[in-house]
Amino acid sequence: MAVKIGTWTALLILVILESAGAAAGQETLKSRMVIDQAGRQVVIQGDILFSGGLFIDGKVLGKVIAEDGADSLLTLGQNGIIEGSINAPKAVISGRLTGDIHSRERIELTETAHIQGNIHYRLIEITAGATVSGQLIHQQTAE
Repeated sequence: MAVKIGTWTALLILVILESAGAAAGQETLKSRMVIDQAGRQVVIQGDILFSGGLFIDGKVLGKVIAEDGADSLLTLGQNGIIEGSINAPKAVISGRLTGDIHSRERIELTETAHIQGNIHYRLIEITAGATVSGQLIHQQTAE
């Protein structure tokens, strides 16, 4: 079963964890936790705009774009497929990407990553086994 969605905006869920001593007037511990994901059975047809973190293990037919100024991380799981471009400050790619990727901070390609497109990066880590059919284009400063 496939779910088709035109445009999908990921939501960031803020979870506030309180330490045991919070009742006694001590500081509380605040943590942001991302629960957005597109699983294996999901096909998204259209562009995705997100902030925070996004995990994709399904298929996206469109662009995946982090909101401007957001400290965002895109993770493309081992079963994930993106047919379109990626624009995110940080990305970890373990699946298949057909399109260009633009990152103003860091890209990590794991051993199962397969990229057909150009990689625009500031910092990059490529694990043995990853494949790239395209150019690696180093950016001196953030784009």
